Amino acid sequence: MKKYAFLFPGQGAQYPGMGKDFYSNFTLAREIFEEADDILERNLSKIIFEGPKETLTETRNSQVGIFVTSVALMRVLQNEYDYVQPAVCAGLSLGEYTAVVASGRMSFAECLPLVQHRGDFMNDACEHTEGTMAVILGLDAVVVEELIAEANLPRDLWAANFNCPGQVVISGTVKGIEKGAELAKKRGAKRVLPLQVHGAFHSGLMQEAEVRLTPIIQEAELLESTVGLVMNVTGTEETESLRIKQNLISQVTNPVRWEQGVRSIEQSGIEQYIEIGPGKTLAGFNKRIGVAAPTISIEKVEELALCQ
Repeated sequence: MKKYAFLFPGQGAQYPGMGKDFYSNFTLAREIFEEADDILERNLSKIIFEGPKETLTETRNSQVGIFVTSVALMRVLQNEYDYVQPAVCAGLSLGEYTAVVASGRMSFAECLPLVQHRGDFMNDACEHTEGTMAVILGLDAVVVEELIAEANLPRDLWAANFNCPGQVVISGTVKGIEKGAELAKKRGAKRVLPLQVHGAFHSGLMQEAEVRLTPIIQEAELLESTVGLVMNVTGTEETESLRIKQNLISQVTNPVRWEQGVRSIEQSGIEQYIEIGPGKTLAGFNKRIGVAAPTISIEKVEELALCQ
């Protein structure tokens, strides 16, 4: 029995048609998509499979769409290869909810409405407060945090994602991002690339969404589990339900410490990382982080054979 880590992607990984080959080939996957449509009382599957891209990219659709797709792929993987079970789970931003389900702390049916609320609230916050994000390439995390402090724009500029060495995402108003980009280039950044996002995620501009999400998360019931859950806000494993809930709440306005989280997973002696869901971004991060164990990505049906 290998010691597996399951990793789940976040918003931005979506594309029309994701998961459709699993839907077409596996009854179990089809049931997940149909259950989601029934619970949400809307034809989400049609948006996931057919788009259009602009509709799927809307925060209220992309978050729940990636969540449903990732769970469907995971269920098929575990059904086809019953020995592939996670010792630890983690997810990037939205993917953290998939990790909660994968770790056995909440059912798909119970978690799905939470993800829909999160997407709706963050979508509304994007509409109410204009913001954006950019990725800084070639600077250490410490240097980025220093330049954010130097900018002294506490209501306009935040660190959003510490993805891997030399890749940090900043978030905020257009004014804040422009200043952050200017300072990053002065500090020797290789490139500063604007991200095509709906708003300033993991920043103070999402405060409205965090406030609205708080009572819903607090009321949710989490089960005990022996499967590890490494979380974004702390970059460490969390086991206590109240702390898990607080991290899910705080994550909306706080940075994702993904690199730190992966290094925490690495210390647990993982022998195989499996990225489950659309895209291969997390496998790329693992390569940059330099994890010892191999990483495979399960996005298409033919990739299931990688687990043999």
